[in-house]
Amino acid sequence: MADPRGFLEIPKRESKYRPIAERVQDWHDVYHHGENPLQEMADVSEQATRCMDCGIPFCHSGTAGCPLGNLIPEWNDLVRRGRWDAASSRLHATNNFPEFTGMVCPAPCEAACVLSISEATTGGSVTIKRVEKTIAYESWAEGIIGPEPPAARSGKSVGVVGSGPAGLAAAQQLTRAGHEVTVYERDDRLGGLLRYGIPEYKLQKSDIDRRIAQMRAEGTEFVTSCEVGTDMSVEELRSRHDAVVLAIGAMEARDNPVPGRELSGVHLAMEHLVPANRECEGDGPSPISAAGKHVVIIGGGDTGADCLGTAHRQGAASVVQLDYNPELPSDRDENRSPWPTWPLVMRTSSAHAEGGERKYQVAVQRFVGDEDGNVTTLVLAEVEVVREPDGRRVVTPVGDEFEIPCEMALFAIGFAGVTRGPLLTDLELEPNGRGALSCGSDWQTDAPGVFVCGDAHRGASLVVWAIAEGRSTARAVDELLMGESDLPSPVRPATLPLSVR
Repeated sequence: MADPRGFLEIPKRESKYRPIAERVQDWHDVYHHGENPLQEMADVSEQATRCMDCGIPFCHSGTAGCPLGNLIPEWNDLVRRGRWDAASSRLHATNNFPEFTGMVCPAPCEAACVLSISEATTGGSVTIKRVEKTIAYESWAEGIIGPEPPAARSGKSVGVVGSGPAGLAAAQQLTRAGHEVTVYERDDRLGGLLRYGIPEYKLQKSDIDRRIAQMRAEGTEFVTSCEVGTDMSVEELRSRHDAVVLAIGAMEARDNPVPGRELSGVHLAMEHLVPANRECEGDGPSPISAAGKHVVIIGGGDTGADCLGTAHRQGAASVVQLDYNPELPSDRDENRSPWPTWPLVMRTSSAHAEGGERKYQVAVQRFVGDEDGNVTTLVLAEVEVVREPDGRRVVTPVGDEFEIPCEMALFAIGFAGVTRGPLLTDLELEPNGRGALSCGSDWQTDAPGVFVCGDAHRGASLVVWAIAEGRSTARAVDELLMGESDLPSPVRPATLPLSVR
């Protein structure tokens, strides 16, 4: 640490957003990159100087901070000294895809930063996410990142089902360990939820394409439009490979069968987000558009915010986002979420800053439609949420009903787990009570030689956890095939999901 008072003398500065009036007219990155990359690098170097190089770096302490174990103080210091090549090396030592996490991760590392203990005194956490993102993009711009093919081949073969962040991380690690790896993706393009779930303005899909090209150059093979269990039998998959990794996500959306749910214009969130992303890919106009409509989004989480930003860009007449929980405070409550745990505070995403209204402690009672079967009105009631001893939430109406206009409704109320189908049936795997696939301490399911990682194992979670589990599973597979492994394993299967609203 060059300056122990750096955090006192240098104010915290986040990445700048493009003007709202400009960015809602397109699908480009919401951040302002500026015309002078050298100035941006200088600003980020100064921000890195705020790092205290703590004796105990809670920013990568596991369950409280970064599950990848990112060596944050090390690459902060390297960025401070202008050693971007070395910073890239230290960053990629623990994270295969830092541009993904730098763009879409909510940054539990910053919540666990020691400077977050007393923001009034310190000015707030180090801008870890900004530093990470800048290292990644500068590494690509300067040609620091390139293919890393293995020096020798093992003669072993691994099939990875699913090309989201968990599957890609596992595949890259196993390829670099010398195994022949093939990734099977049921969609027509690679990337899983990164490709079709996260809007283009939050994660440019060219970033995914660039990583896929790197992985192809390293030797990883990809098969798209192939749903294992339907287009390829499970028997064939297992006969082709010495081990299989299931990284199939947790895409079974939660629904709410309230009266009027069947009306035209009432959709699940992914029914809106996927075609919007396909339109950005050049597949033609989305059949489910918010253009000119009064839109209501049911659910106050990240998926709801993604629907909000998408609706803005499609030209919605108005957007209301509903949450049955109370509005959270702006500052951390040490009794409910003490440092360094994830703080339960009010969060405003780039999409919220662009417009729309947020309503709290309300729940849908029913939808009302016209004679043609199109939704026109949403009936709401104020509610109280009580958590039962077994953990279930009970939502009880406590106020009078009221109506708001609604010509398009989107349920963004979470995911119930993995999608059941021939793949799981033929492997004789049954999801557990959380809708996820269980595994042993070696990441292996009840089907011998079949491993699981990412959302399929832990339920819908963060991209940083998906990458961490993919890396850990790769080590377990390598150990099974070779008897030992030098690959890192940042997390264990028993690690519980980080609670992030």
